[in-house]
Amino acid sequence: MDLVPALEEPLKQPLKSVLGPATAKVMAEHLGLHTVGDLLHHYPRRYEERGQLTHLADLPMDEHVTVVAQVADARLHTFASSKSRGGKGQRLEVTITDGSGRLQLVFFGHGVHKPHKELLPGTRALFAGKASVFNRRLQLAHPAYELLRGDTDEAAEAVDSWAGALIPLYPATAKLESWKIAKSVQTVLLSAQDAVDPLPPSLREGRGLATLPEALLKIHRPHTKADIEDARTRLKWDEAFVLQVALARRRHADAQLPAVPRRPSPDGLLTAFDAKLPFTLTEGQQKVSKEIFDDLAAEHPMHRLLQGEVGSGKTMVALRAMLAVVDAGGQAAMLAPTEVLAQQHHRSITEMMGELAEGGMLGGADKATKVVLLTGSMGTAARRQALLDLVTGEAGLVIGTHALIEDKVQFHDLGLVVVDEQHRFGVEQRDALRGKGKQPPHLLVMTATPIPRTVAMTVFGDLETSVLDQLPAGRSPIASHVVPAADKPHFLARAWERVREEVGNGHQAYVVCPRIGDEEDDPKKAGKKKSPEDEAEKRPPLAVVEVAEQLTRGPLQGLKVEILHGRMHPDDKDAVMRRFAAGETDVLVATTVIEVGVNVPNATVMVIMDADRFGVSQLHQLRGRVGRGSAAGLCLLVSEMPEASPARQRLNSVAATLDGFELSRIDLEQRREGDVLGQAQSGVRTSLRMLTVIEDEEIIAEAREEAAAVVAADPDLENLPGLRTALDALLDEEREQYLDKG
Repeated sequence: MDLVPALEEPLKQPLKSVLGPATAKVMAEHLGLHTVGDLLHHYPRRYEERGQLTHLADLPMDEHVTVVAQVADARLHTFASSKSRGGKGQRLEVTITDGSGRLQLVFFGHGVHKPHKELLPGTRALFAGKASVFNRRLQLAHPAYELLRGDTDEAAEAVDSWAGALIPLYPATAKLESWKIAKSVQTVLLSAQDAVDPLPPSLREGRGLATLPEALLKIHRPHTKADIEDARTRLKWDEAFVLQVALARRRHADAQLPAVPRRPSPDGLLTAFDAKLPFTLTEGQQKVSKEIFDDLAAEHPMHRLLQGEVGSGKTMVALRAMLAVVDAGGQAAMLAPTEVLAQQHHRSITEMMGELAEGGMLGGADKATKVVLLTGSMGTAARRQALLDLVTGEAGLVIGTHALIEDKVQFHDLGLVVVDEQHRFGVEQRDALRGKGKQPPHLLVMTATPIPRTVAMTVFGDLETSVLDQLPAGRSPIASHVVPAADKPHFLARAWERVREEVGNGHQAYVVCPRIGDEEDDPKKAGKKKSPEDEAEKRPPLAVVEVAEQLTRGPLQGLKVEILHGRMHPDDKDAVMRRFAAGETDVLVATTVIEVGVNVPNATVMVIMDADRFGVSQLHQLRGRVGRGSAAGLCLLVSEMPEASPARQRLNSVAATLDGFELSRIDLEQRREGDVLGQAQSGVRTSLRMLTVIEDEEIIAEAREEAAAVVAADPDLENLPGLRTALDALLDEEREQYLDKG
């Protein structure tokens, strides 16, 4: 269900009953619109001014476009054709102009007669179709068109159907042109007068916002640019406020849940662990730990998001919280997204704890507990023992994958759940693990993906946020450079020399590739159209298997090279990682399976092949795997993309800064909103139509405050029936769970 204000009858009417079954079917199948309310929230993408002409010069290729332009010239060509009767075929070529550029329209065969009569020089019309290049000229083949002036009834009706001076252009498809959507909107617009307003009157009047019926009218039929601005501001508020109320109610409900307060004993496991640490915690780690310990001591469950740059010491903070809970008689579980990461966490935590992780064993310390690993690929005997240790309480700490959530897994007294890389887990998984406690356990969610403040407020709005932005002492800076492999092949040769130099100095290297390379059917070989400048895109992305082979035969001959990817058997993966961590392997050629959590301080250089195939945040995550020890880190971003391409500009941004929050803003500005929210929200289509989380930071922050105040005063919204209706439509039970974040 989309996040739009709920509208009472008749806006819940199915489009079928208003527009007829044929149009309704196309709208449902191609645009996902089912009700009158859905259609009214399908907002224009932009507006054309009558008399002002669009920029034909800026037409995007291979996209369905709508332009307003004037016919400059029309010529009918006759040519020999074996397919036509009489052996003659016809082609109509119409040139249109808008002052910025010219565009050719082409009609063939029987399709030439109507446009030949109607598209006379001087005629203005809306044209819609897919822009393509033919004989090095931009053209639309067989475009649909709608006349904007003339004496015919059709043209007069077209002009009338857009009241006012601005023509709305809608996100359209080949099956449904913008003006057909506009006519359908015209048909249902009267229903907008019955829209139930979700905003409390005091909020709306206090901020001088338009009513909802007024906003819907102004967004679809504006007379001035000020109308559009009024409507957009109001509709943004709806989206921000309804979402923030949902999140505020979730926080309020969570605060009512009972939880067992967990206070560490003054001379227990945590104290013993801290005494063993060979370094002091950073100021940031101490501050965040205090926030967490305060939450753990409360009688309602902690719900905290811990954001920390790659290598900022999040695992240390989480481990101390887990030990505090064990001290207080409970158990703590850490949930990792992959087996490689679960094994890595288990290994590093047992190493950090030493004899404190050997509870019940000979040589274990007095205050020790047991740390168990639980993954899907464990042998039966090991799994049975781990399950027994959990149910008896013998194991204070458990680290695992989603195997932890299975019904068979029972805890003695689960007090804290730590979820690593939260966006990789669905809501159901998080809730299932929560349900393992006698009372709801405390929850700490960790992410190394820096999230701009507004995205955190929107996507993780039900969690309190802590940020670790200091790197621990001893961490080394990472130098990043773009290697333009196509323009300057000698730069790539030099990159491999640098790898050999690092290995010669006793260090190790990663080489990252976008693909594994043992696929039976390579999806990239399917005939997908490429834009002209994307020459590098024509070949499949580089693959681990092939690159490793080329390197061992070529520039890295004589070095110990191994491969790691997600399709290997878990035991093999673990063995490869152990050898690399032990320094037995010089170069690890891997997919992004190493993106999170892999910690090998001796690895100092990373070469990312086809770096343009990765997102900004992903590159930043990958880069964080080097420079983890005392030696400086080096990250080389290899790309064949041309210097002026957006892909290269993106790589330059990554090379220019190590600030993850800065990069996350760049990432968000360069990608469509939905990609970011969609990824963070379990991949479900973004619910924000009008709101943009970077530009509208102020609205989101204010809506959050207003929502918190409204919910604190009236948690069940008894005095706000309009808002209650909006939320009911937005949040059926499943959706409310879903806002708990995936």
